[in-house]
Amino acid sequence: MKIKNQIDKIIKIILTVGFFICLLDMPYGYYEFIRFFGLLGFGFLAFKANENGYKNEMFIYIGLALLFQPFFKIAFGRTLWNIIDVLVGLGLLVTLFKNRKETSV
Repeated sequence: MKIKNQIDKIIKIILTVGFFICLLDMPYGYYEFIRFFGLLGFGFLAFKANENGYKNEMFIYIGLALLFQPFFKIAFGRTLWNIIDVLVGLGLLVTLFKNRKETSV
């Protein structure tokens, strides 16, 4: 169980750092990579949240996976995407430090 939690934390850290790097002037390919990794990362986090019975988190992660997916792009403009990146990055940081009681079924 501890290794699975570590994988979740690693994904959240990578996503957070990736979103904060999006604030810099990066090549377009980097943003495409972050969208693809965001889709995979949030999809995995949604799966784990569902597996652990956290339905609210599962829906949030599914929404974020759909928001960042690279296939049908949502054109918000750079400023709004920067705000979204910061808010999502900060939200992921909060979930990293939030204490949660693990319950076994």
